[in-house]
Amino acid sequence: MKLKEFAKQLGLSPTTVSRALSGYPEVSEITRARVAEEAVRLGYRPNVNAVRLKTGRVGAIGVVMGRAGEFHFAEFMAGMAEQLVGEDTDILVIPLADANYEEEMQLYRRLVESRRVDAIIMHSPRPNDERIALLHKLGMPFLVHGRSDIDVPHAWLDIDNEGAVRRATSHLMDLGHTRIAMINGRPGATYALHRDNGYRNALQVRGIEFDPELVASGNFTDELGFRFARSFLEQPNPPTAIVAGSMMTALGVYRAARSLGLQVGRDVSVIAHDDVFPYLSADNMAPSLSATRSSMRAAGTRCADLVLQLLAGRSASEIHELWPVELILRESTGPMR
Repeated sequence: MKLKEFAKQLGLSPTTVSRALSGYPEVSEITRARVAEEAVRLGYRPNVNAVRLKTGRVGAIGVVMGRAGEFHFAEFMAGMAEQLVGEDTDILVIPLADANYEEEMQLYRRLVESRRVDAIIMHSPRPNDERIALLHKLGMPFLVHGRSDIDVPHAWLDIDNEGAVRRATSHLMDLGHTRIAMINGRPGATYALHRDNGYRNALQVRGIEFDPELVASGNFTDELGFRFARSFLEQPNPPTAIVAGSMMTALGVYRAARSLGLQVGRDVSVIAHDDVFPYLSADNMAPSLSATRSSMRAAGTRCADLVLQLLAGRSASEIHELWPVELILRESTGPMR
């Protein structure tokens, strides 16, 4: 069935039907829902090549993948795929080695100039991130997964990292812990700075002095979690609690505690940021892991949806979403002995 035939059956103009299927904001929700419902009922699908020729789009969203955080990235991509499966839109993944910042900027320039994507989702922003300024200057629609303190209008979706770590640290202090270590993310990333602020603010409110010897930063891996936790727990005055930046990090913390004959939840409390991995459940860890919960898959789904809204004409300055983070208490945190 061609567009004109489908539109005739609905009693609408081909332009209205096309805009409804493309998600243009000037089409009412009632009309959009009606067109979508009838398209399913009648088995109508727009001719992809015709749509791309008419709109000038290639039907792809670009995502740059670094080496760090493979598990998190996989969950994010699964969420994107769930949203885009019925949208005739592909995902172009661009691998990024451990390059320097200028090489990364060149990668974004090449991606825009090649016209292989209609929009880009950018991860792990930094304060005053030059990538944001570059994409804005080049006129490429883009969305930032995270936030950046930069005077350039941009769409973003982020979680309340500061609030998450503040609540986790406060919970440990409620249990009587005053020597609390934190394993943070990659230095320089905005989310890591926000988490550091949450940790320090929680200590300050309780009158506890910040100790730089109780803070470490790096990629969220089991190996780094183990090494950092061992270094903390082998100090002359070791911490009685640890805030881990991710569940992968927490696995290493658990391993470090066991290697020193310590029992998690009794000798040392552990709380982590839980990204709701389907293959790594906080409930099934021994002991079950207290965590702040936020789904990377849900973030991927929503980011894909917001990018589609950008491409449909929604202003980037309207897309600013800050998601709250839930605190789930389990067996890995207990009173200081």
